[in-house]
Amino acid sequence: MLQVQLSANPFQDRLRSLKSLVYEIETERKRNEPNIVKAIQLTKASGEDKSPALTHKLKAHYKVGIQDAIQEEALIRQALAKIQDIRNIRNERRIQARNAGNKETIRRGALMKMLQISAQTLPLFVSKVGEKIPPLCGSIPADNNYVAKPGDMVAALVKGVENEENWILAEVVQYLANASKYEVDDIDEEQKDRHILSKRRIVPLPLMRANPETDGQALFPKGTTVMALYPQTTCFYKAVINSQPQTANEEYEVLFEDPTYADGYSPPLFVAQRYVIAIKQNKKVSGSS
Repeated sequence: MLQVQLSANPFQDRLRSLKSLVYEIETERKRNEPNIVKAIQLTKASGEDKSPALTHKLKAHYKVGIQDAIQEEALIRQALAKIQDIRNIRNERRIQARNAGNKETIRRGALMKMLQISAQTLPLFVSKVGEKIPPLCGSIPADNNYVAKPGDMVAALVKGVENEENWILAEVVQYLANASKYEVDDIDEEQKDRHILSKRRIVPLPLMRANPETDGQALFPKGTTVMALYPQTTCFYKAVINSQPQTANEEYEVLFEDPTYADGYSPPLFVAQRYVIAIKQNKKVSGSS
């Protein structure tokens, strides 16, 4: 009977598992601390004492430290996977509510804050030694046969009221396989527009952030022309990477094309990895705030 109740509430089930993992991680860290402290002490002592006995002790502590770190990493990765499960469940419930006609109206200020939080909490990919960086991590594009899921964020090339084409931030409603087209909603609540677009007018946004300290090759190099979401808007504009993030929590510094400035570019502005994507070839990139 109890098992039936737990399976009927996967959200609470995963929260309990996450809580347990957090306790395990903290316990593991406390258990590892004495060895780390001893290794640091021996390392300092080895500057003056070059005896084989001390070297042997130091190596032994290093080996234990490596094994402890591997165990701690495994627990952290389990916790991160559980957090992603929770996010997925919440997103599925939101989509179900929207399909049932219970779509929540979000004020513009709250929407901008939500987009910022979404970028900051995007899962961080930290590769293992020799591991290949997956598609939709940082600057790595999606595979050609990739199909975005309902609820995924994309850049969508749509026509405006005066027939001009704009790249906007949109949410996938569904993929129409028979027509090879997407049905997407403009993320801007003030527009409330729904569009049906071919795959070539859709660019999936990254599903993971790249860690600059371990996977810098998954970041756009300085000088690359990209599409980036202009701050406090829901439109993508052509921009040039001025500098890369140096840590997992930093953003790109970009220069947006802007003819109102003498050099043709805006002052440096910061844009999160989630909202910086490769420019579509042979397509005019424009937008309006």
